[in-house]
Amino acid sequence: MNLIVSATVFGVVIAAVLALAAVGFTLQYSVSNVFNLAFSETMVIAGFAALGAGKAGLPMAVSALVGVATGAVVSLLLNQFVYQPFARRGVSVFQMLVISLAVSLVLANTLLAFVGPLSFRYDVTPTVMFTIASAAVTNLQLIVIALAVAAMAAMHLLLKRSKLGLAMRAASVDGGLAQSCGIATAKVVAIAWVISGALCGLAGVALFLISSSFSATSGRTFIVLVIAAAVLGGIGDAYGAMLGALVLGLATELTAVWLDPSFKIAIALIVLIAVLMARPQGIRAEFSSGRALQV
Repeated sequence: MNLIVSATVFGVVIAAVLALAAVGFTLQYSVSNVFNLAFSETMVIAGFAALGAGKAGLPMAVSALVGVATGAVVSLLLNQFVYQPFARRGVSVFQMLVISLAVSLVLANTLLAFVGPLSFRYDVTPTVMFTIASAAVTNLQLIVIALAVAAMAAMHLLLKRSKLGLAMRAASVDGGLAQSCGIATAKVVAIAWVISGALCGLAGVALFLISSSFSATSGRTFIVLVIAAAVLGGIGDAYGAMLGALVLGLATELTAVWLDPSFKIAIALIVLIAVLMARPQGIRAEFSSGRALQV
């Protein structure tokens, strides 16, 4: 029983990190039709930026902001100088997927060359705040959950209540039509990539914050969970990404109670396949329509 409770608690924490990343991923795809496989490397780079800021003497809160800013900047640069030039040339979705894979490999190997194969950890000691059926809940876990809830609430307000959110949704439906209606789609897409990059950076810092150690290759398996959560919820659906993250977070951690933890990725993919067989457009199928951004 204690193992199940512990797995549930950690599953919620993992779901919080997944939600941050999956919403950022689906935002990028919705506004620009780019299936960005370099998303995981952006997460890792942001995590290492926060680590570097911490080693420079900055407090963890400020270091986390450095990581978030790094994710936003890297994301913007990738869109402006890599993906958009190819998009203007009219490359296909598959060609863009191959390009993003190449970018991912370049970033991963560049980072590996700089930091090496060593493992690292943040200089933060978790403190047990309370226990649930003998399962310890730490301050770091609570912080990650609180950050995810705050970020998701902010995304809801942005997409539902602001003119920028309306412009993003219009650009995701038909960029050409949105531009003809007076929306500066290039600017909107750039801002969307900055926001999604900030979510990506926050997810990277949060993931490393709750990890016992991390390395330059830590994002390679996590991106599978991120994509699975985004697709499971219905690609283009921000709320669906949150729901998909919760399902996969709990599924992967709870099944690890009975199965070897190395099967987590396989379990996530099995859950994804099972749901998509019943609902091909994702959990919130009635809200999903292609890549159009839904709220």
